[in-house]
Amino acid sequence: MTEIQKTISPIDGSVYAERALASREQIDAAFAMAKQAQAGWCSTPLEERKALCSRAVEAFVANKAVIAEELCWQMGRPIRYAANEVRSFADRARYMISIADDALAPVQTSDKPGFIRYIKREPVGTVLVIAPWNYPLHTPINSIIPALLAGNTVILKHSAQTPLCAERIVEAFEQAGVPEGVFQYLHMSHAGVEDAIQSGQIDFIAFTGSVAVGARIEQLAAGRFIGVGLELGGKDPSYIRADADLDYAVENTVDGAFFNSGQSCCGIERIYVHTSVYEPYVEQFVDLVRQYRLGRSDDPETTLGPLVNARAAAFVRDQVNQAVAQGAVAHVDPSNFPLDRVDTPYMAPQVLTEVNHGMRVMTEETFGPVVGIMKVDSDAQAVALMNDSVYGLTASVFTRDIETAVTLGRQIETGTFFVNRCDYLDPELAWTGVKNTGRGCTLSKLGFNAFTRPKSFHIKIVS
Repeated sequence: MTEIQKTISPIDGSVYAERALASREQIDAAFAMAKQAQAGWCSTPLEERKALCSRAVEAFVANKAVIAEELCWQMGRPIRYAANEVRSFADRARYMISIADDALAPVQTSDKPGFIRYIKREPVGTVLVIAPWNYPLHTPINSIIPALLAGNTVILKHSAQTPLCAERIVEAFEQAGVPEGVFQYLHMSHAGVEDAIQSGQIDFIAFTGSVAVGARIEQLAAGRFIGVGLELGGKDPSYIRADADLDYAVENTVDGAFFNSGQSCCGIERIYVHTSVYEPYVEQFVDLVRQYRLGRSDDPETTLGPLVNARAAAFVRDQVNQAVAQGAVAHVDPSNFPLDRVDTPYMAPQVLTEVNHGMRVMTEETFGPVVGIMKVDSDAQAVALMNDSVYGLTASVFTRDIETAVTLGRQIETGTFFVNRCDYLDPELAWTGVKNTGRGCTLSKLGFNAFTRPKSFHIKIVS
């Protein structure tokens, strides 16, 4: 019997999409097709692979309005912001295409008379990309483009919340002329994914999601000698030094904490503020947060949409309620946001002070429109608190003293360190994390490495 996957829209609780989940036979056939297609694809000249990927990006962007509306309804991104992810999808893809020649070029050795020696970058084979719902276009393209350019075949498995994103991405590549089997999507159950990982048909897994699922994927892949890239949880901190430009810091950290309703891997979830500027910072921060408009994602006036589902909102509310019970002070009255209702995905933003690291809201990933703000007396105290986490994706410092900021950055355990900005991904820089945030790297020239293996050529010239 065919199993049906239903996508429930957070906007109104309606069934927005229904898709049949792939059977074991369909999954095996897709991977067999990918394996068969890979030999021809990797022998296709890089210039042709680049040209095809470029055409696919243009086809995708041409469908921007439809994709933005679908994104809005599937995961709740306000429609006024939804098209931005299509644009940044294209920006990342175009950048990775532009550096492919350099990133995939053979590594040359020193001259040695009578020998030709170099290291070629070979594709790993078939790549499974498992994508999340919160940034369903951004995240998979970070792996899809370098994997395809390197000569791999790719199978995309998207979140059950955003299945249409997988279809739209593959559709654009099909319009561009991708050969059959080179790039496919599969709607799979969790059991189907587990079976696929253990089938021996996958050569690399690129996963973005929770720590628990990332750990499970590592277990399933163990002993198969395949690569695994894992971008997992985060609890990203920001530090406001005494010399920071407060207006600028407030504007940027509010956006960094509440954009996408706080459902960002690298969104700010905890803020440390020097005692000398703590009071004015908190006052300005709260004033700006109160200006958000909570509403339906399809309303162009909405600036804060619903969370992905009622269960996620209940988790965030529980963190807030527990923190308040432990002595935290809540600065935003939910009654000023009429759509805020328990048992729904609609939740007002919240700012908490008088928090500490004995509270879940300061140590456990929140993934919602809530931030805790703590007062600190020194740089050393701020760094110690920022490092007091099992996660390490990004961290930011706001200050006019760049030299001191860089010194602090060397001490902070993180994958990306920002000064005077936050919640941003630059495709020219490696996207990576430490601790429970996972392992591996996407974007930049380094982002091609996971999708290739080195093959050494050692040629002796005999006269």
